[in-house]
Amino acid sequence: MTLLQTSHRKKRSSFPFFLIIFMVVAAAGGYGFITWFEGEKPLIVADTLPSYIGKETPLSFTVSDQKSGLRSIQILLIQKNTENVLLSKEFPRPGKNGSGGATSEDISLTIDTKKFKEGQATLKITARDYSLRGLLKGNSTELLHPVTIDTKPPKVSIIHSERYIQVGGAGIVVYRAEDSVKQGVKINNTYHPGFPVTDGSDFKFISYIAVPHSAETINESIIIAEDGAGNRTIKPFTPVLKKKNLKQDRINIGDNFLNTKIPEFEEHYPEMEGDLVQKYLYTNRTVRKLNNQKIHDLCMNPDPKRLWSGSFLRMAGSGRAGFADHRTYYYQDKAIDNQVHLGMDIASTQHVGIKAAGSGKVIFGEYLGIYGNMVMLDHGQGIFSLYSHLSQINVAVGDSLNKGDILGHSGTSGMAGGDHLHFSMLVNGIFVTPKEWWDQHWIDVTIDGPLVDAKF
Repeated sequence: MTLLQTSHRKKRSSFPFFLIIFMVVAAAGGYGFITWFEGEKPLIVADTLPSYIGKETPLSFTVSDQKSGLRSIQILLIQKNTENVLLSKEFPRPGKNGSGGATSEDISLTIDTKKFKEGQATLKITARDYSLRGLLKGNSTELLHPVTIDTKPPKVSIIHSERYIQVGGAGIVVYRAEDSVKQGVKINNTYHPGFPVTDGSDFKFISYIAVPHSAETINESIIIAEDGAGNRTIKPFTPVLKKKNLKQDRINIGDNFLNTKIPEFEEHYPEMEGDLVQKYLYTNRTVRKLNNQKIHDLCMNPDPKRLWSGSFLRMAGSGRAGFADHRTYYYQDKAIDNQVHLGMDIASTQHVGIKAAGSGKVIFGEYLGIYGNMVMLDHGQGIFSLYSHLSQINVAVGDSLNKGDILGHSGTSGMAGGDHLHFSMLVNGIFVTPKEWWDQHWIDVTIDGPLVDAKF
């Protein structure tokens, strides 16, 4: 073997070594480039940015960067080429491996608009990461969001407010609210939404109001109007609460009643436990509470238009129980429960046809606990009527009924000891006395008269 041949062999054997070194260096460089020069931009998640900015408007969003980490976040409010810094935040540099630092940040602040002028502006959010791209400045994401600065609250003026209102009674407030997107009346802890008065005038609204049968006083009575920027105007008024004597009633519960009714309730509420009396008390207390909550919830999305006119119809027959009667229930001559009757009981003949008391839409027509087979009508603008203990339901949810249309037949379903109709009226989920709504004079004086006067 010659020397030249030996030299060639050595060269060939060293070639793979240099190739491996080159590949390692290239891989390391590629990893470093991918890590330090990554091109993924920060992510700004801002689903609920406001369209209007009022005196103190909250702002919240989330910024994240899962690659090289966040470098900075800046929020500007730009108005007529003037940039106002709302927030500027820097984050620590990531670790040596190109990761770490802050990868996500929740931003929440309140915009103080005292130094800004009314009108159009632009909200600018900029986020930058620690990538070495962009001449070492990193990747950046920019979000531009147009806003309107509005710090002037709506103008509110009262046209008519209820002077006297009875415990368990209803009334109206008519008012003008300019530049508002939401308006209504708050009586104690209950909000009564406002609806446009369709008499050809602008910015005029009506709120039907009610005071529960259990109210002792009116602590708060205000009109609230709010615009798109969250600016709010509050206008107080001072109704006088009229109290009345409440009737006390005694209800005797016998074994025949329990043996007849408890199987019906067991079918719908199999969770009941104990003897017949215990199951009765569960129905009269727990089921009653659940039923009344369901009824309240059904009243929370009223039709915005008034669908009724004139006084509501009263079923022909004798009155068996009154509104807000305070009942004490006795079993074997021992008081076992106390409840309040939230309607009027009327009886005539068995399975008599039940008429819609006023024009409206069916929003409920099925079995509901103590009310048995029950129908509810939405009469618009927060007014509802309820018909229960029916033996038969002739309508379906979504049906439109005229005053006097037959919606079902009377019966003994639910907590009924004999064939009768339990009739209730509600205002924004509050049970009120039906007697007012049956009275055309009350309708004229309390509702229709003030609406006519409000046209001027």
